[in-house]
Amino acid sequence: MLGQIIPFPQELRPPLPTIVGNVDYLTLRQRLEQIDALLRDSGVEQEFVRRALAGWNVAASREATALEQLKFQQRSRRALRCTLLRTLLQEDYRGFSCQLAGNPLYQWFCLVAALDQVRVPSKSELQRFAHWLPAEEMRAVIDGLLKGAVAQPRKLGLKEALDVEEYFLDSTCLKANIHFPTDWVLLRDGVRTLMKATRLIRKGGLRGRMQPPEEFLRRMNRLSLQMTQQARRSGSKKGRKRVLRQMKQLVGVVRAHARRHRELLDQQWEQTEWTRGQTEQILRRLDGVLELLPRAQKQAHERIIGGRPVANAEKILSLYDPAVRVIVRGKAGAEVEFGNTVLFGENRQGIILDYEIFRESAPADSQTLFGSLVRVWEGTGCCVDAVATDRGFASAANSRALTDSGTFDALCPRSPTELRRRMKSHKFARLQRRRAQTEARIGILKQGFLGRPMRAKGFAHRELALAWGVLTHNLWMLARMRKIKKKTVALQKAA
Repeated sequence: MLGQIIPFPQELRPPLPTIVGNVDYLTLRQRLEQIDALLRDSGVEQEFVRRALAGWNVAASREATALEQLKFQQRSRRALRCTLLRTLLQEDYRGFSCQLAGNPLYQWFCLVAALDQVRVPSKSELQRFAHWLPAEEMRAVIDGLLKGAVAQPRKLGLKEALDVEEYFLDSTCLKANIHFPTDWVLLRDGVRTLMKATRLIRKGGLRGRMQPPEEFLRRMNRLSLQMTQQARRSGSKKGRKRVLRQMKQLVGVVRAHARRHRELLDQQWEQTEWTRGQTEQILRRLDGVLELLPRAQKQAHERIIGGRPVANAEKILSLYDPAVRVIVRGKAGAEVEFGNTVLFGENRQGIILDYEIFRESAPADSQTLFGSLVRVWEGTGCCVDAVATDRGFASAANSRALTDSGTFDALCPRSPTELRRRMKSHKFARLQRRRAQTEARIGILKQGFLGRPMRAKGFAHRELALAWGVLTHNLWMLARMRKIKKKTVALQKAA
């Protein structure tokens, strides 16, 4: 059961200064003012706080006082607004904290502006804000915004209601922030991580007998240089095998030293200046690499020494992000990509109605169509009247099911002959021409709201960052659909 919200007190926010002469600033200010109104009028802010409050009450060991709950509600509101603005600006935590400290407009939007002093969230607090709600709860918040835009457009100040008659669907790859997964490079990454963690433990006062960690890093760097130079020499195949055998031997020594220091830290952490939570962070860093490094070593042996291919499902692409998958795109400049498959669906107004990210290898596009239609119905409360996709979603079963349900079938046929025949229909041709814009919408969402590339590591963090990106994008698009007051137009003309 969701928690009971204490009514928000009226904030004494100082008025924003009057700025003339910069249209870009006035446009941004207008958008943020519209988003601020949307958050309040649509109930998104209240729903976000209510869901955060429910989780906070469950985790609390005792019943909180009214003052403690009010403070948590204020932090939840700041968490929502700070994360939305940081996602919009595509800033990292440290950079956004610095921008927030010096920009009155950002302070006003994030509810940190005050008459006496401005207390800006630190980078650590901003990171906690980004994980304030889980991905499932964020989807419910997004669905609440969509339902409000469908049912109550006048309350939200929209020029028109959210249109769910026509639905456009496509899939893409959400690239992971990793370097190209060369097999021997994984061994280099593992050695670097283990030795840096070992050096940290030794600086903390816990030392086992070994050579300085810097010596192992130098040896691995030398072997990495030798491996890269083998391609320019005759007999490169034998040379690569020889260097890889030396790398494997070095990896075995490094793993033994790292495992010993790991056990030392686990047993004697009280002798250091770290807390148990900080110690657990170092232990998790070591455990993740120690677990995957033998598999990466075997993979490099199979491909370089054995000359045998490794199935995509068994490949390790990153020691730090095991959920990354090999996605064969077959496109110019992107034959193969590394990340996760994402499904996006939009309406004719450019609002994202549905999204889904796949942890494992995604099924065929044709198998994801009706799951997306069901989520749109659950999220908006309406059924779509027409569906347009590319040929990857087309199948005889999908066409029959759409026809039986009374939904117009605008799936691009796989057969060129059938496509030419269907293009004679004015409605089908119009929907297919509009479907081409979905590619651009995906590009806008990925480049403008998710990052270039997305900074989030790990599937759970990528899924949550995707939800924040979709919510920010939809608020931005709905803000453009709101009616503009004459006062704001006059200010822009004066600039």
